[in-house]
Amino acid sequence: MRLHIKTTVKSPLERVINGFDESLFKKLSPPFPKVHLKRFDGSKTGDIVSLELDFILFRQTWSSKIVSDSLRDNQWSFVDRGIELPFFLKEWRHQHDVKATKAGSIIGDKIEYYTGSQLTDVLFYPLLWLQFAYRKPIYKRVFG
Repeated sequence: MRLHIKTTVKSPLERVINGFDESLFKKLSPPFPKVHLKRFDGSKTGDIVSLELDFILFRQTWSSKIVSDSLRDNQWSFVDRGIELPFFLKEWRHQHDVKATKAGSIIGDKIEYYTGSQLTDVLFYPLLWLQFAYRKPIYKRVFG
């Protein structure tokens, strides 16, 4: 299943790139499930981001590896792939794109996921959409 969300911000590309750090990652975490950041290497190829999701009655580890990153033609992107996923996900790929515009930048989140069946993919879609739509006002607050 695929999900794509874009957010327009007023900051130039370089400021957005420099702002994609551990502090931003923590701000982007939704209120539920509570997220405990275990490891944050960054957004370069080979980096690892690992967190623990606290669902109150149980916890799940989610670790992703940055498998590619690039900066060219006024666009920055990096891709993370799930290497240790919560039980409800079988595959995860998240492409982060930031493109310079005349008025600032556009931040794009392209997610591809698979839960194990098309039915649960469809059922998870609104939940994941909400989790990533939650980021839009945070991006706007941080990057104008």
